[in-house]
Amino acid sequence: MWEQVADAFDRWREGRAPADDLVRLMTPVLWHVARACRLEEEAARDVLQTVWLALVRRRGEIRHPRAVASWLITATRREAWHVRSATTAAATTQAQVFEDSDWEQLLPPAPAAEAVAVERGEHAALWSAVQTLPERCQRLLRVIAFDDRPDYAHLSQQLGMPVGSIGPTRGRCLDKLRLALANATTGDR
Repeated sequence: MWEQVADAFDRWREGRAPADDLVRLMTPVLWHVARACRLEEEAARDVLQTVWLALVRRRGEIRHPRAVASWLITATRREAWHVRSATTAAATTQAQVFEDSDWEQLLPPAPAAEAVAVERGEHAALWSAVQTLPERCQRLLRVIAFDDRPDYAHLSQQLGMPVGSIGPTRGRCLDKLRLALANATTGDR
């Protein structure tokens, strides 16, 4: 095939024949090259048209007829990359204008930054206050804080206390925690 391409190019360049044979032989190859660069069909057609026009303008620069196939493939690949990067750049620079109501659909609901900051401050204060409690209270409150319905039998074994004293101990620990939090907030003023 490459010999046929070289011969068709040579005949066309010398004016002995139209470029029809050259176009017929190379267009399917160039089409695949352009489409391999992920161009849409219309953009690929434009690339091929640009490359054929460039060949018409530069046919005298190709010294060896056997080089025309490589020249066409390289020119197609470069033009396809150029078109692809220009298309990508244009798509990324186009700003889309949204109304406030559009944002509600596009963004997941989230609390305001101020609310998040306040919540984090409260969490930090709470856990700082927990750190001031006796170890037994800290362990009990951590379990209760992260488990809706703790298994009292298992908790009894972990903490080394009778099942019946877990509830009253929890109450005393919560009272100590309230006092520690109250002291922390009055101490900040």
